[in-house]
Amino acid sequence: MTALFNVSHIRQLEDTFAVSQPNVSLMQRAGDAVARLAEQWLKQHSSPAVLVLAGPGNNGGDAWVAAEALRKAGFRVTVLTLGEPVWTNPAAKKAQASFTSHQGQVVKAWPKVEIGLVIDGLFGLGLSKSPSGAFADVIRQCNDERAVGRCFVIAIDVPSGLDADIGVAFEPAIEADQTITFIAAKPGLYTADGPDYAGQIMVEALGITLPQTSGSLLTRDAVVTLIPQRRRNSHKGRYGNVAIIGGAEGMTGAAVLAARAALHMGPGKVYLGLFDKNRPPFDLLHPEVMVRDARALAKDESMSAVAIGMGMGEAGVASLLAVLSLNKPMVIDADALNAITANPSIRAAFKAKTAGNDRPSLPFIFTPHPGEAAVLLGRSSQEVQSSRINAAIDIAQQFNCVVILKGAGSIVAQPNGEYVINTTGNPGLASGGTGDALAGMLAALLAIGLSTWDAARLGVFLHGAAGDAALHHGMGPHGLTASEIIFEARTLLNSGLNDHHDDHHDDHQNDK
Repeated sequence: MTALFNVSHIRQLEDTFAVSQPNVSLMQRAGDAVARLAEQWLKQHSSPAVLVLAGPGNNGGDAWVAAEALRKAGFRVTVLTLGEPVWTNPAAKKAQASFTSHQGQVVKAWPKVEIGLVIDGLFGLGLSKSPSGAFADVIRQCNDERAVGRCFVIAIDVPSGLDADIGVAFEPAIEADQTITFIAAKPGLYTADGPDYAGQIMVEALGITLPQTSGSLLTRDAVVTLIPQRRRNSHKGRYGNVAIIGGAEGMTGAAVLAARAALHMGPGKVYLGLFDKNRPPFDLLHPEVMVRDARALAKDESMSAVAIGMGMGEAGVASLLAVLSLNKPMVIDADALNAITANPSIRAAFKAKTAGNDRPSLPFIFTPHPGEAAVLLGRSSQEVQSSRINAAIDIAQQFNCVVILKGAGSIVAQPNGEYVINTTGNPGLASGGTGDALAGMLAALLAIGLSTWDAARLGVFLHGAAGDAALHHGMGPHGLTASEIIFEARTLLNSGLNDHHDDHHDDHQNDK
């Protein structure tokens, strides 16, 4: 498990370590780690010139240590320094003094020479506003050089301009190819804007032992043990009945996609309840799916799990109340989420249904995108996106449910404050129907017998991994469809989750 720590917790760990190990310099360890990573790249690329961007804070101190280590190793290093240093760390002072005494080149603006590798040490964890002035100019120059393939960029701890806690990128922010982050992984590197700016992430522990924390990354190792196993001596009744309820007139496709996704996860039976009075008698492509009237299916006690809301419109409000009377685990998606806010009686029913529940018996998985989350919380979408982890936990606590806040680095949270950030998925999933497919997959996993917490984690990871597999096969990111994801998800489930996507998504940890 890769634990996630926010900035305040990292500061506490640094302070505790400084008291217990006063003769050990974390800055020296960090700078040396950056230099090792840089050397790995340089040895594979005809030793081009290195430009180290050193800001005034501790991130800049790390950069000076790295610059001196690379100079001593024989590489051509230039340090671009901005602002008056505020660090007092002896390791940085020693590195700076040694670098300058050996005629190391120090500049105040981007040099007019070819640069192959840029090491970003302008700003670290403490940045809380947009870079300005010369700092902004250098960041834009770096991004322009990288965009045309002139340089490779390694960020120290966090790309300058990216909020390490919430993943919001200020304007401008460094776009890195690799980020080496220290002590522990930070949430902002993996959600919201983080994945677009951090590149490949490496975690360097610096010898610090981590305590338990409420957040972690959702990786293959975390979910592979959740995959349901099927006994030879079994029958369809063992794997549950799934009810997919939605599909008002003109929106039946959403519910159909959810039903097909559920079917390919392996439940015993899949029932599709449509509100459209002109519903087809069966699914032409998948006759295994049994089509019913949505209003009747919402009252069917024989169902093992329910997903409701996909394409439901306003036609399903009464059926949503009926579904709530069933003592079944369920996925609440799309229009069903909106109905909770718009209809006081439904909101009250949800509150009553979940009152006093503890983790093992949480009956609901909510699957909002940021807009739906904003409505549930009475906030703006921007407020949700600027604090995704807190928003997910707030919904989980208000409704006593498991929440999947969808988006880049989807967050799965539960009322006790525990959360995970998903590491799979790509921009190809930003298309119509993919959320409906996720809802169906989740309902099937619930029917098979997983808890809401386990189903949410496995379902989100599998959904994203299916998108990654499709990308690997050339089907995305442009034009990737929900239907294609469904088949990829089945393949991954049966193969125990292929790990070809791990090279792109998983972080590499070091404890040197």
